[in-house]
Amino acid sequence: MPSKVEGWKDEVYGEEIRDHLFRFAEEGWSSIPEDEHDAWFERFKWWGLYHQRKGQESYFMMRIGTPNGRMTPEQLRVVGEIANEYATGPVENPEFGGAYCDWTTRQSIQLHWIQLQDIPDLFEKLEKHDLSTIQACGDSWRNIVGSPVAGRDADEHLNAWPVIQELHDTFKGDEDYANLPRKWKVAVTGDTRGSGQGDINDLAYEPAVKEIDTDERSSSSNQNSESSDDGEEVKGFNVRIGGGLARKEPRFARDIDVFVTEDEVADVAAGMSGLFRDHGNREDRFNARIKFLVDEWGPEKIRRVLQEDYVDFELKTAGENLRDQYNYNAGKVDETGDYVGVFDQKDGQNFVGLSVLVGRMGADDVIELADLAEEYGSEMVGLTQRQNIIVADIADDDLDDFLDEPLLETYSPEPHPFMRGSIACTGTEYCSLSIVETKNRMVRYARWLKNNVDVPEGVSDFHIHLSGCTASCAQPQIADISLRGMKTRKDGEPVEAFDIGLGGGLGENPQFADWVEMRVAADEVPGYIRNLLSIYADEREERVVPSEQREGDGDAIERESFRDFIARHDEEELNGMAEAEETSYDDPYLGNTKMTWYPYAEDSDLDASPTPADD
Repeated sequence: MPSKVEGWKDEVYGEEIRDHLFRFAEEGWSSIPEDEHDAWFERFKWWGLYHQRKGQESYFMMRIGTPNGRMTPEQLRVVGEIANEYATGPVENPEFGGAYCDWTTRQSIQLHWIQLQDIPDLFEKLEKHDLSTIQACGDSWRNIVGSPVAGRDADEHLNAWPVIQELHDTFKGDEDYANLPRKWKVAVTGDTRGSGQGDINDLAYEPAVKEIDTDERSSSSNQNSESSDDGEEVKGFNVRIGGGLARKEPRFARDIDVFVTEDEVADVAAGMSGLFRDHGNREDRFNARIKFLVDEWGPEKIRRVLQEDYVDFELKTAGENLRDQYNYNAGKVDETGDYVGVFDQKDGQNFVGLSVLVGRMGADDVIELADLAEEYGSEMVGLTQRQNIIVADIADDDLDDFLDEPLLETYSPEPHPFMRGSIACTGTEYCSLSIVETKNRMVRYARWLKNNVDVPEGVSDFHIHLSGCTASCAQPQIADISLRGMKTRKDGEPVEAFDIGLGGGLGENPQFADWVEMRVAADEVPGYIRNLLSIYADEREERVVPSEQREGDGDAIERESFRDFIARHDEEELNGMAEAEETSYDDPYLGNTKMTWYPYAEDSDLDASPTPADD
């Protein structure tokens, strides 16, 4: 039997939801029958709207999709203006004020406190500037992720931006792929960094090179080809299927032994999402993701069914992958690939990556950054999967002035490692799944660590991901230190807590974190991190690299990365390696174990909620 959600989708789904949204907007919140709330809230997701949690009735989170995270400065300004006008809540957040934008780990934008009656005006403002919420959520193609600076980055294998544009234009709003068993996440990587994080996506295109014989040349020739007597060496993509992090059942995407040229990407994407549409589990939503179908069938059957039923040309076997250069979230020593900093563009200009602590920017700051981008001649700003933002097209002559702008003191291209590496999901502020406070706590963690913990010599990029539950929106399994929200008791009282994982990361050889400590009280986590880093600094291995084996003069010391240090120890050694302890860190959210309407309100009890909002 199809699941309850599938029944709702059979009645109304896809683009037609928009008409119902506008009708409810005109008639008001109370026009949605109470016994149909769950059904309509599920459908609204297709248009990028999540109803906020209990105690915040009638308010919505709105997600705006930005393929590859790319926007113009004008579009960024519009987002900031919308946040100020429509996304200011009844209570200010103590860290971020009343209006702000959240940059997500899928290069999208989230705004909160959106009211139903404002949806038509919001959609009009967004669409006037070529922005949209279509399929930003729901059981469909989600925002396509990759490098925001594809085509600009001086350090890339091939320009993936035209491919991503084609996929976005083809599959957003296409009825044949609008109703899938569950969400469908796609990554396209053309750079040396591995920025698309393909390993944790449902469908991943990753850079590869393959020699194509003479008979295949005509259909495969493109600007990324080099001919030889034996054939044509073509840069394209290897295909991986079935990655994902949620439900304590993470999977890395599996290789299905397929190489595609740029002009074959969309056909294979149609085939794979069609295969998922037809064979994915529609009876049990907990087992509906493509990763479970790959578990059941295996990569070989996935490839065979794709070939026989969903594409009309012969699939090529996989090419030589180029993953050895990946450094995005890879845990390498003295090598960062997160786009924070100043980098060369192909045209001789620069792109500047700014660190945004936990991915949240005040609306006024968003507008100011848009103005600065235009002032300095930028034609593109981009969001990254590490919740940061890039301003492209800064000329050499303007670079120093841009870096001296006061706004960049807050959003620095040279942040402290603990500020640079801190990621957090939405948490109990708005999310019904989360069981702990996240954003504000991670801000406080990062600041305390910066001021109280010595960063081991040679470490410039250290990742701490804090997720409010097992849904893994903050991608905790691929961090140096992973924090997963839980509850425990301390001194006889219930408190917020975290499971702690260690040693996760992506790169050439990805690794999920090992969960080594369970239910550590939230105020003892910074002490645990301090103690653990002290042990790492004292016990990591080092080796001398002779000058003839490296660029530069003289010998050098190569230090063991944190990820390698953790991998060198077995589970028994990791359990109890460091002690959790109280420190000078103060946690105002420690006792937030009861449901509140808003955790930062002076009177946060559910019966004090000012909802539903006036129609």
